[in-house]
Amino acid sequence: MVRVSTATTMEGAVTENRRTYDIIIFGASGFTGKYVIREALKHLSVPNSPLKTIALAGRSKSKISAALQWAAYPSAPPSIPIIQADVLSRSSLISLCRQTHVILNCVGPYRLYGEPVVSVCVESGTDYLDITGEPEFIERMEMDYHTKAVEAGCLMVSACGFDSIPAEIGVIFNSRQWKGMSAPNRINAYLELKSEKEGMVGNIGTLESAVLGMANSKNLQEFRRSRPRRAYPVIPGSLPKQALIDYQKDIGVWGVKLPSADATVVRRTLSVLIENPKGLVGDKETKEDSIRRERFWSTVKPVHFSLKLGSKHLINTLQHVFIGTVFLLFTSFSFGRWLIMKYPQTFTFGCFKKTGPTEEAVNGSSFKMWFVGEGYSDVALASQTVSNLDTQIVTSISGPEVGYVTTPIILVQCALIMLADRPRLPKGGVYPPGVVFGPTDLQKRLHDNGIFFDFISKKTLFP
Repeated sequence: MVRVSTATTMEGAVTENRRTYDIIIFGASGFTGKYVIREALKHLSVPNSPLKTIALAGRSKSKISAALQWAAYPSAPPSIPIIQADVLSRSSLISLCRQTHVILNCVGPYRLYGEPVVSVCVESGTDYLDITGEPEFIERMEMDYHTKAVEAGCLMVSACGFDSIPAEIGVIFNSRQWKGMSAPNRINAYLELKSEKEGMVGNIGTLESAVLGMANSKNLQEFRRSRPRRAYPVIPGSLPKQALIDYQKDIGVWGVKLPSADATVVRRTLSVLIENPKGLVGDKETKEDSIRRERFWSTVKPVHFSLKLGSKHLINTLQHVFIGTVFLLFTSFSFGRWLIMKYPQTFTFGCFKKTGPTEEAVNGSSFKMWFVGEGYSDVALASQTVSNLDTQIVTSISGPEVGYVTTPIILVQCALIMLADRPRLPKGGVYPPGVVFGPTDLQKRLHDNGIFFDFISKKTLFP
């Protein structure tokens, strides 16, 4: 049976401050939201799980109820409250956030609908997680709300899905393989998406975020130029040059640079570590927690990072370049953007559909990311006149479909860490996920839930 409650009875009426629920999934009836519900139900009131109470929220009670029934199938849906809330109604958001410890925000595009939720979470002192891959939203929220979140004592962490935790934790994992005096210069990640059925297909909400991001890319660059330049760590060796297409023979993969938030988010974590080289102090961490945190970050070495879309075949990489060029062209003018959103399957060559992927397609999809690190066996070599990279370390992450299986797994595990280990996490602020969750047991949790981290090889490079 599904219990239904209403956050507000009239505009402006706000419920009193009660943290009734561990988490609330906001946007629960959306395409991704229903998968987040399904993942959360796996951890609800099971032994050793900190997740005891959940509520679902959004505009349509009937749609959320249907999503819950879908997520619980073949079992009967559990008795979970449904709260009516809308990003356009601040009073409903205030009531919503005051009822929970953590908001999982699945309402995108975030550049359109994200800020009201962040603002109210800060006002109510509620921890916040989302799954956005929109760099401008992420950076603007940091600029506008970091100080307020610190004062309110709440954590605001974006990009807690496939964008961008595999990149963040993957870079940290590879970086920690460089022992002693060895040091990386660069890590290039090659992402291969696999599908046994209809190919990789995204839903219309993800497409809208991508279209708006491309259409406003100039605004993002202007915004970045208007901000003070953040400190960036000194990385041994020179800044690597990036070719449009490259071939990584050690893993047999062609790659083309993938425009995504991942590299930006990784850089943000490294910048935070410049100011906090021992990591972020936990709100109520013990002496043992402090020692563990400092020891962890002492093993993480800074590195240049880029993400490439990978393929075993050059023809597929050339197809990726062609599709990306067409997408860039059409998103540069309003009629082109209208065409993409009106006929997504046609103008994205089947990569997106209004209905999203079928369940069969989701179950038949997977990913693998290779992290190819190149650097020096001894950091002193980097200062020589001729400083050839002489060491390569390859690691990988692999797992199920990225948008609707891997993303919910990551988001829910981050929420469970917030519930179980909140005293060990920073008291408040707007931070990238790597610097918050890096020293926690997130990597082990992901591994235990089907997202695997592996050491592949280490070898000497010869000039």
